[in-house]
Formats: sequence, structure tokens, C-alpha cells
Amino acid sequence: MGVYVYAITSGEHPLRLDGVAGVGEPPGEVRTVAADDLVAVVSDAPEGLRAKRRDLLAHQAVLERLMSEGSLLPLQFGAVASDDDAVCQVLRERGEVYRERLVALEGCVEFNLKGSCEEDALLRDILEQSDHARGLNEDIRAGRGGQDAQIALGELVAAEVQSRHQAFSGQVEEALRPLAREARPADPVGDDFVNVSFLVDKDRIDEFTSAEANLEKRFGEAFTFRLNGPLPPFSFV
Repeated sequence: MGVYVYAITSGEHPLRLDGVAGVGEPPGEVRTVAADDLVAVVSDAPEGLRAKRRDLLAHQAVLERLMSEGSLLPLQFGAVASDDDAVCQVLRERGEVYRERLVALEGCVEFNLKGSCEEDALLRDILEQSDHARGLNEDIRAGRGGQDAQIALGELVAAEVQSRHQAFSGQVEEALRPLAREARPADPVGDDFVNVSFLVDKDRIDEFTSAEANLEKRFGEAFTFRLNGPLPPFSFV
């Protein structure tokens, strides 16, 4: 049977894991494996582990308990080692890196922010501000220009949308970056123009979330922001 690994932390962490159930059915007993001054929080890995809701929630619950009392390096769901000795070996081999990151993450949590803009509002803005786009659109609506005009308008609008998305994303990061220790942008998906994670000191959470709320008011009703957190600092491990 393998060993399921939830997180790595310092031996100074309180490690109060009573009442926390691990993954598996029946739930595995959460325990620790230590090497020098580092500790891995683990349980026995169940056979045929899959990302079922119960196990995802169990994984998250262990991380939230650890996060509430100290710094940790959270692992994504599904990290399994062959046995305790293998876990100890990794702790020793990568100990310097783990210690450095634990210091960097001390007292912090992660917030992830995604944002999108209504497509119709964005298109209206482009047509209002671009004489070229407006002219092409009028030609198409009047039956002039044919396919060439449609292609030209499509390319122009796509370029303008990308330019505006980049500008919006820059404004978001500029407003919130001073309130975080670190920021990690990721590629937006779908209609989102921004997808960025912030490493925020716990004593600045209220200040950070207030600034994000003000950002929503500043951008207006055409924009939708989705702030997720506080989270274990996955993006900064």
C-alpha cells in the first residue's frame, strides 16, 4: 500500500490533526512522516484512488486545518509515494528548497481572481471608439464590402478585444499587487481576461478583499469578477 501525501510543513507546526479524516473509504488515519526538521502529512493511500467528491473534500479539509495554524506547502490531490522511506528521502533531497518556500509562505494564504467582460458591451465600446471598425460594420449592414469587409472587421475586432483584455488585466494587477507578497498570472480561459493568484498576508486579507470589491465598482456592471479564497498557496509552492 502506498502513502498519500497532503502537504509538507515544518516540525515547528502544531500539527493538530485530531478529528481530521483522510482520503479513502473508510477514511485513512492522517499521520506524519518526519525527516530532520521537515514533516510530511500523510495517510495510507487507498487502492484505486480517484477524484471523487468525498476524497477531494477530505484532502481540502486536511489542508485547511494545517493552513489555519501555520505555514505549509500543499500538494495537489493525488500525490502518492511508495512508502514512508520514499517520503523521507524526498524531504531530505529537497529540504533546502522546501525550507525556503516555507519561509516565503509564512503567514500567507492564496487568493485567485478571475474576471470577464460582457461581449456585447465590449463590442459596443470598440465600435464607438474605432472609426475603422464602425465604418466596416456600417458597410456590412448596408450590403457593401462583401466577405472581405467581414474578414477585415473580424480581424480588427479580435485584435481590439485582445488589446483591451491585456489593458484590463494590467489594471487589475496594478491595483492589487501592492497588497500581496507575490502575484502569479496564469492564462485566462474562455471569456476571462484575467486569471491571477495573489499571495496575501493573513493580516491583510480584509484590506485585499476590500480593494477587490472597489475594483469591481470601478470597472462597472459589464464586468464580472470571481474571487476565490483564502486558499492553501498552491500557486506559490
